Amino acid sequence: MGMHQYLQSLSNLETIQRAPGFFKYQNHSVAAHSFKVAEVAQFLGDVEAHSGQTVNWRALYEKALNHDYNERFIGDIKTPVKYATPSLRSMLADVEQKLSQNFVENEIPTEFQADYLRRLSEGKDETLEGQILSVADKVDLLYESFGEIQKGNPESVYTDIYRESLRTIVSFKQLASVQYFLKEVLPEMLAESFMNQDKLQALTKRILSDNSQSV
Repeated sequence: MGMHQYLQSLSNLETIQRAPGFFKYQNHSVAAHSFKVAEVAQFLGDVEAHSGQTVNWRALYEKALNHDYNERFIGDIKTPVKYATPSLRSMLADVEQKLSQNFVENEIPTEFQADYLRRLSEGKDETLEGQILSVADKVDLLYESFGEIQKGNPESVYTDIYRESLRTIVSFKQLASVQYFLKEVLPEMLAESFMNQDKLQALTKRILSDNSQSV
């Protein structure tokens, strides 16, 4: 038993494509997504630290880098399917957790198993770092969908993904990093020139307005 299988498996994440089954102008792998989420989480963590929060950087980086590693076992399931029902999402999470646990117990040296059981467990929890991960994951998904919309992709699923991602981000509006993103970053994104710009701006305004009214 050694680390070879784990290190070799990292290459598998490069071959798992996100948003399977839909036409896209730019492919994104799970490996690339994990790197981008780590970068986004780093920025969001900076905002939180500048606002006076204490960030556990080790926990944040571990959560961000490893949050989708378990997709090497079951692949990237379409977002509408994955979240179709709470029970389905729970069952998929259970399968991922069990496969991950078996992998660690069978392939990771005993002295490192506790570390990898922690790293490969669900990272989106109630801690500040878990909340940052939830936001960072959706920020990257927002940018992936925006990139397809900006290029004129006719698939309506990307508007659905944009809507779902933004709604999730807004649900964490108590975080200083989310407030910064909504105030400083999102307007820059929407100021870009692209087809159906007015429509996406209107959708964004409606989501933000609905959320403010629900307070």
